[in-house]
Formats: sequence, C-alpha cells, structure tokens
Amino acid sequence: MENWVPDKDPTSPKSATHGKLSGLFAALRGAGLDRGEKKELDCGGMAKLSFWRRQLKRVHPEGIPWPGSFFYNALSGTVIFQSHYELVAKDILNYCSQGSLLDIGTGPGRLLVKLHQQSPAMRLVGIDSSPSMVAEAQKNMVKAGVSGVIEIREGNASQTPFDGDSFDVVVSQWSIHHWKQPIEGLNEVYRVLKPGGYALMYDLVSDTPAEVLDEMGRKFGMWKMRLFWLHGFEEPFYTRENYESLACPTLFKGGQTRFVGILCCLIMKKG
Repeated sequence: MENWVPDKDPTSPKSATHGKLSGLFAALRGAGLDRGEKKELDCGGMAKLSFWRRQLKRVHPEGIPWPGSFFYNALSGTVIFQSHYELVAKDILNYCSQGSLLDIGTGPGRLLVKLHQQSPAMRLVGIDSSPSMVAEAQKNMVKAGVSGVIEIREGNASQTPFDGDSFDVVVSQWSIHHWKQPIEGLNEVYRVLKPGGYALMYDLVSDTPAEVLDEMGRKFGMWKMRLFWLHGFEEPFYTRENYESLACPTLFKGGQTRFVGILCCLIMKKG
C-alpha cells in the first residue's frame, strides 16, 4: 500500500509557507515540551512522555466534557477537519471495505459519516467515554440521516462493551493521546478485533516531518497551521518513535507508522 506523499511542487501559490512552518514547529519541539522523551525504547515498556507531557496527561480528561464537546463538535465541521475525515476514511477502506468497524473515541462521529458515504454496506459503531460527546455524535447522525445505520454508544477504550473477535477493523482518530491506559486500550482493541483484522490509530505527533507540515500549510494556510501548533502545547502528543513503540508491549507485539495527511497512523494487525 502506498503512503500518502506530500506535494512538493515549489510553484504552489502558497509556497511562501515553506521554511516558515518548519521553523514554527521546530520551535515547539525545542520549547521544552518534548525534552526528556526517550530516543531508544525497547519492546518491554510503554513509550515515555517528557515530564511536561506526563503532567498534561495526568490532568487531561480521557473524554471531552461539556462545554468542550460543543466547541469541538463545531471545530470538527471546519474544512481542515472535514478534509482529514475524508482522507482517513479512504485510507481505512484500503484496509477493509466491508464487514464491521469500531471507532474508539469517535468524538462527534463525523468519520463514521464519511465511511458510510463511501461504503454504505459496512456496519459502523462508534464509542466515546464522554456522555456529552456521545450526545453530540448522536445529533450529528440524525442530521446526516444515518441514525438508523450508525450506532453510537458510550464506552471506554480499555473496557469496550463488545464480545471478542467482533470487528473486522478497529480505528481511532485524534484520540489515543487522551487514553490514560494506552497499553490496556490496545490490548482491548486486539481482543475485539477478528483474527487477521487491522487496528488503525490516527493521531497527531509532536515531531511531524517538515515536508508534511509544509504541504498542509500550502493546502490550508499558515493561520490554520498555527492553530494546530498552539494545540500541541496543551495536548500530550507522542513523538512518532514513541507512538510506534506503544504497540510493542501489547498483544500485537509491534506495529508501524505512516502519515496520512497531517496524522500519523499506527498500523497493527491481529495474527
């Protein structure tokens, strides 16, 4: 399967963002938030966050409570979010285009709507640990006219309300950095996944390559990318290496990462 490759055409109308975004995000990485993160990690332990990101993770809620759920739902309707839902939906369907799918940390449920539009026969289920976010997602399903075919439930990543071997593919987007127990959560993903199925975890990382950031800057504009940069200060994102190492101590025994738009996808398969 081919990776998403950034457009490097220097004649792009927004090529002025080249270099600026690279320096902007380099400032974030050099600001101290990622200092202390381990460069070398074996498969025997959890990927470690820097001191500041560990503190963020301790106070950061696993689900987004009200009124944050209301504002996040509004934000998820913007162009940059909608384009990534579309991009991620297409990527997921390259791995599995039929059967059943579970979206953990579904948030406003907009990814599930995109998946239904592209593959109407799939059984789609989303769970979120925030009751107010579940309510927002359920309203979005009604607005999209899919409330009868897409199931939204309250549930936690570490303890999902499903039998083992229930889903052909399990996904998560912009969520895993919120998980208080990521290893337990990935083991739960393994449990509910059918043999041979894929787990696809899409999230931002704190060391996104400059070429990816520059391409996103050309596509969406400098201002919107600055907002993503500021977002990185208050979210406990992993580095790409530490993100990939999360899979090692789980039942998956390992995984690999690739970029889909600005999101880093951790890919694991149940043997």
